[in-house]
Parts: sequence; structure tokens; C-alpha cells
Amino acid sequence: MHVSLIKHAAEDADVTSAARVSTLGGETRYVEATDKDAGLINFLMRDRHGSPFEHATMTFYIEAPIFVAREFMRHRAGWSYNEESGRYKEIQPVFYVPDQHRKLIQVGKPGAYEFEAGTEEQRVAVRSHLSSAYSWASRHYWLLIDRGISREIARAALPVGVYTSFYATCNARSLMHFLSLRTKHSAAKVPSFPQREIEMVAEQMEEQFKTLMPVTYEAFNKHGRVAP
Repeated sequence: MHVSLIKHAAEDADVTSAARVSTLGGETRYVEATDKDAGLINFLMRDRHGSPFEHATMTFYIEAPIFVAREFMRHRAGWSYNEESGRYKEIQPVFYVPDQHRKLIQVGKPGAYEFEAGTEEQRVAVRSHLSSAYSWASRHYWLLIDRGISREIARAALPVGVYTSFYATCNARSLMHFLSLRTKHSAAKVPSFPQREIEMVAEQMEEQFKTLMPVTYEAFNKHGRVAP
């Protein structure tokens, strides 16, 4: 999974300045956040005054399999997306195969899954069958293209394991909600059981968030990773 931070207007001062307009009105000025502002950010996080966090924005460029992108785009409030289109460009035959660290066996009930590693035989089978399916699908995609079939029809031959790319723009509040659902973290008040592939994307985004807004990030963890 590949994640790049393309641009941002995101720092802790965006939160504190937005919050202070409530009490100062026209006297509010944008000032850099100080150590004292940690108290204000913690108050906002703890009591779930969420709107000040919406004034910090980030745009990410993401490359991931289509099945990850589809999970991603279930997050709509506070998010904007633009994705590459198989109608207008030929899709490159780049497919996802789990690496040796990916646990393969699903155990438990829906919504509370745990995973076990699986056997080496199962790991070989995953690589073999996925590679075979991808090769077949890719070949037939290009056969359709070579016959003059439109890209928007030919793409129907490709599976959800093919990579796509997209821009995702969010604010700090919507990002925290995303992270609360798409990561499994010991500090979370409410446990989450994300698919590992989208968690790999979320972990990279979280590192960017941690760097850009360290006080907000610390408060997010301190108060159970619940978005305000």
C-alpha cells in the first residue's frame, strides 16, 4: 500500500484558533499553539466539541487494491475523493498478493474476527491461485482492448485485487473517525476489527497525522481514540 501526503493545512493551532472564535468573536487571531493549548484541545476532545477539528485539512494520494478503495469510500462525511478511471485510461496489470506476514485464517463471529497465520501449504495456495486468476483476467482484459472493445467494457474482466489510485481529502475530525474504525489499537475504548489491508493504509495516514498535529493526536489517544 502506498500513501503520500500531497498537501495540508493542518496543525494544532487550526483547532485552537477555531475554538476561540466562540468566546472572542472578532478579537480572535490565528496564533501558533503553545503548551497551554493542550488543555483546550483535550477539553474539546473529551467533551466531543468536534467542529474546531474540521478546520485542519489533509489531502492524501493512495495506491491500493480496488477492494481497499471500496472500503475507504464508505467514509463519506468530511471526505472528498477522486479516483483513476478505467473508462478513460488503460488499467495497468498490477495486482495484490498477500505477503508472508498476512494471516490467512478467519476465526470468530462477524464483527469480532481474529485471524491465524495458516499453514505454508495454504500460503502457497493463496499465491498460486491468485496469481493464476490475475494472469487470466489480465490476459482477457488486453484481448478485449486489442479487439477494439472500449475500456469501460473491458475493465469488467478485472478482479478487485487490481490496484487503483485516488486522492482523498479529509479534515482532522473525519480522519480520527476513520482511524478509530480502520485500526486495531490498544488505546481504543471501542474495539475495531479492520481488514488488514485497509489498516495498512490507515497506519501510514496516522503517522502523517501524528507529525502534523501532535497535541491533537495525543489527545485522541488519551481519550480512547473516539472522534469528537
